[in-house]
Amino acid sequence: MRYLPHSDVDRAKMLKTIGVNSTQDLFDIIPPSLKVDKPLDLPAHSPEYAVEAHMQALASKNLTGSDGPFFVGAGAYRHHVPASVDHLIQRSEWLTAYTPYQPEISQGTLQMLFEFQTQVAHLTGMEVANASMYDGSTAAAEAILMARRITRRKKIIVSGGLHPQYRDVLRTYLKDDEGLVCRPSNPDGTAQIIGEVDELTAAIIVQTPDFYGHLHDINTLAEAAHEKGALLIVVVTEILALGIIEAPGALGADIVVGEGQSLGNPLGFGGPYVGLMATRQKFIRQIPGRLCGETVDAQGTRGFVLTLSTREQHIRREKATSNICTNAGLCALAFSIHLSLLGELGLKKLARINHANACKLADALAGIAGVSVINQTFFNEFTIRLNTEAQPVVQGLADKGILAGVPVSRLLPTEPEFNDLIVLAATELTSEEDIEALVSALREELS
Repeated sequence: MRYLPHSDVDRAKMLKTIGVNSTQDLFDIIPPSLKVDKPLDLPAHSPEYAVEAHMQALASKNLTGSDGPFFVGAGAYRHHVPASVDHLIQRSEWLTAYTPYQPEISQGTLQMLFEFQTQVAHLTGMEVANASMYDGSTAAAEAILMARRITRRKKIIVSGGLHPQYRDVLRTYLKDDEGLVCRPSNPDGTAQIIGEVDELTAAIIVQTPDFYGHLHDINTLAEAAHEKGALLIVVVTEILALGIIEAPGALGADIVVGEGQSLGNPLGFGGPYVGLMATRQKFIRQIPGRLCGETVDAQGTRGFVLTLSTREQHIRREKATSNICTNAGLCALAFSIHLSLLGELGLKKLARINHANACKLADALAGIAGVSVINQTFFNEFTIRLNTEAQPVVQGLADKGILAGVPVSRLLPTEPEFNDLIVLAATELTSEEDIEALVSALREELS
C-alpha cells in the first residue's frame, strides 16, 4: 500500500471540517496522567543498513531446523516444501484481489479456496469444508462453539491428550464457563472419557494422533457420543497422518479440525499457519468463516463465488456464527499446491516414510539406558520418559546443536509429575545420521 502524505493545506481543510484548531487538540481527551512527559528509553534512530545488520545479528542466534539434527514437533513440523510451491503461490492467476466478495475480479482466489475445500473434505472424510481458519487451535475453539449451537447444550468434554496450547485457547474462548470440562493431562493415552458423556454433553473433543503421539479409537468415541445425542470433534495437528490412518469422517466424527502447516508451509518461527475445518452437510449453516462454491455465468462458463459467509460483519451480530474476519489465504494456497503436487499416492508414500523414520528413532532411543518409549501406537511423533528431569537434558543437547524435541514441562509447567517427558517427532527430513547424533549425545547427557 502506498503512503501518500497530506500537505499543510489538506490538513488545514480536514481540521476545519471536524472543528478543531490543530492535530494536538485531537489528543486532549487523553488524561494527562496517561501521557508520556519525557522521551522513551529507546535507542536513537539509525540508518537502515545499521538496523538491518542489527536484526540479522539477532536472527543468527536462533537455532533452526537447518542448523543440525531436528526432532521438534508438538503441533508444528519440519517437512520439505518443494521449491515449486513458492514459485506457484506468486503467480498472478492466484494473487488476485485479497477479498473474494467481487467474484468477477477474484476468480483466482475463489477457485483456489474451492479446490482447498475439496481437498480438506477428502482428507478428513467429511462432506463439506470451509475456506480455512486462522490456525488449528482457533479452529478447535470455533468447533466447540459450533457444537453448542447445533446441540443447544453446554458441556464440552476435552480429552487429556489434546495439545496443551489448544486447551488454553479453548479456555480463552469460553473464559470461566463451567461447561468446559478438561480432563487431566494423560501422557500414557489410556484415560477413558466415554463414561462422562451424558444428556447434557454437546461434544467430546479428542486429538489423534494426540499431543503425546498416541492414536485413538475414534469409532468407539463416536458411537458413545451419538448414543447421548452429542457430537464428536476430532483434532489433527499433524495433517500428514491422514495419508496413512483412516479419515476421522469415515469413523463417525461430526467435526474435524486441524493444522495444515505440514503441507506447503515452513515452520516460520510459529506462523502464520492455516487452520482446517470440515463437517457434515447437515451442519453447513453452523460452520464459521466462508464457503466458496462453483457455478456458471450467464454464458454458461464455469465460475466460482462466495456461497456462504457467516461472519458478524455480513449479518446481524447476534445471528453470526463467528467473528472470524479473514482466512489464511496464502497459507491455504501453499497447502493446496503442495497436496496437488503430491497427489494421493505421493501423500501416502510421504506418510509411510514419516512413520518408518519415527519407528527407527523410537527403536534407537529405546536402546539407551535411562530412556523408555511410553507409546504403544504413534504416527511420526511419540513421547519418551527419562530417568531424570527432561528440560536440562534438552537444553544440553541444544547447546550441542541438536534440537531433541519438546520437554512436556515447557507446555505443562504446573504439572511436575511430567517433568521427565520429552515429545519427539521424525519426518522425511530425519536422516539416519541425525538419529545417530541424537542417540550418541543423549547417551552422553544421561551418563
